[in-house]
Amino acid sequence: MSDRFPSIDIDIRRQRLRLIGPEMTEEFIISTAANGAGEQFGSECTPRGKHIVRAKIGAGQVENTVFIGRRPTGEIYSAELARQFPQRDWILTRILWLSGLEPGKNRLGSVDTMRRYIYIHGCPDDDRLGKPSSHGCIKMRNQDIIYLYDRTPCGTRVTIHE
Repeated sequence: MSDRFPSIDIDIRRQRLRLIGPEMTEEFIISTAANGAGEQFGSECTPRGKHIVRAKIGAGQVENTVFIGRRPTGEIYSAELARQFPQRDWILTRILWLSGLEPGKNRLGSVDTMRRYIYIHGCPDDDRLGKPSSHGCIKMRNQDIIYLYDRTPCGTRVTIHE
């Protein structure tokens, strides 16, 4: 990827995501997996290593749009909706679907990041970020994921480390 494209650096220990571009660096508070770092299918851990943004989902959707199976449900997240469906893993606003680049580590077989449905996505604004709490994905504030989505083309390099 050319230097004119941004890259994303995700620091699991610090619970921070940095968008690094040719003329700027932006940092955002995030939450990664409550189960820590790991690559195995079914672990609900955040996968480490080199990835790319394989797909972008949600362009033009309003903030707090609810997604299930990468499709908008027609619902807009609210406290009432959260009370109605307390067990849902809320995926909101935008999705950056990640794909691993390292065969045997985060690509193919039982460690494939894309087949594990690992995303960078929005979450309810009342979620406490800055501490691990996801099921493997990287959660961000809705305004932050909109900002990131608008500046991140498919193919953007993403590095996830501890």
